[in-house]
Amino acid sequence: MTKTKFISLKELSFQVILHLVVMFFFIYDRQEEGIEAYRIVYFLTYIVAGVLVSYVLLPRFFYTKRYVLFFFYFALIIAANILVEELVLEQIYFPDTRGTRFPGVIFSLMGVLPIITILSGFKFAWDALTKQREVEELRATVRESELEFLKSQINPHFLFNNLNNLYAYAIENSPKTPTIILELSGVLRYMLYECKAQFVPLKKEVEQLKNFTQLSELQIEDRGYVQFETKNIQPNYQIAPLIMVVFIENAFKHSQASQADDIFIEIQLELSRNGQLHFVCRNNYQAVTNTQNLAHGIGLENVKKRLDLLYPDTHTLKIKQTGSVYEVNLKIQLHARAEAFSVDQSADLAALSV
Repeated sequence: MTKTKFISLKELSFQVILHLVVMFFFIYDRQEEGIEAYRIVYFLTYIVAGVLVSYVLLPRFFYTKRYVLFFFYFALIIAANILVEELVLEQIYFPDTRGTRFPGVIFSLMGVLPIITILSGFKFAWDALTKQREVEELRATVRESELEFLKSQINPHFLFNNLNNLYAYAIENSPKTPTIILELSGVLRYMLYECKAQFVPLKKEVEQLKNFTQLSELQIEDRGYVQFETKNIQPNYQIAPLIMVVFIENAFKHSQASQADDIFIEIQLELSRNGQLHFVCRNNYQAVTNTQNLAHGIGLENVKKRLDLLYPDTHTLKIKQTGSVYEVNLKIQLHARAEAFSVDQSADLAALSV
């Protein structure tokens, strides 16, 4: 359905109020300290001219970039208004004084043009505000679409990687296969259903990070150790889901791909008193061909984009490689539960990628 072209109640109220304000200043005579009746009639002709400019010329010619026609018809309206004023109104109200002579084009324009420009300017201002609001809504839609696109990259990729691992254990008839299936189903249930919310409780997210770590730790067995530490995690804080799990998964993937034993993965989460979450993920690796660009890849680029969209100016992400140690250092300023659903962060986002 197309939008109606009738003036809305809000716009009508906006126009009426501003027209009344301008009319009051026009018809009030400060010298006589009163309202001159003839000024009301003059002003009504300005209103008619302003309506023609606002609701005929602007939408048909100015907004469609037909500027020559716009200014041509605008000049005709101004000329018609001057003729009505000089040939009709002046003869009625001032037949023996102002009505006896024409004061000149410049003088007449100085009296008519500013008022009509101001009145038609109200419509232009209203349209500009409306257009700005539409642009902001479009930006929000684009932002939400981008987040949805990032989200669409994650879960299938995560599932693919873990099904490969599960397949390897099944081939070997490993007794750990049922445990892996159980852990995987729990993580997937959280990702597919509980993470549909815009934000999730921080404590719940941390619990799922721990479950994910335990699931991935099964693949290391006795080839190293995994450390998962938390400090001061409060239940009243919320976070966008599935941000940190990307770094944890990459730590396991690159550590196992580059070395056979002596693997270590350290994960630390701490919440400060002012609500800043500090996440550190550290792992060792060997500098082989398939791990030379650890700081790149779909998953990390994905999470960087999401952080920029979700926590602009309220997060810092530092990734460094020192010798054979790869470290991710992420700080996010979180909000308490009542504040988490702000307008600026209203897009639906729950995403993870590798």
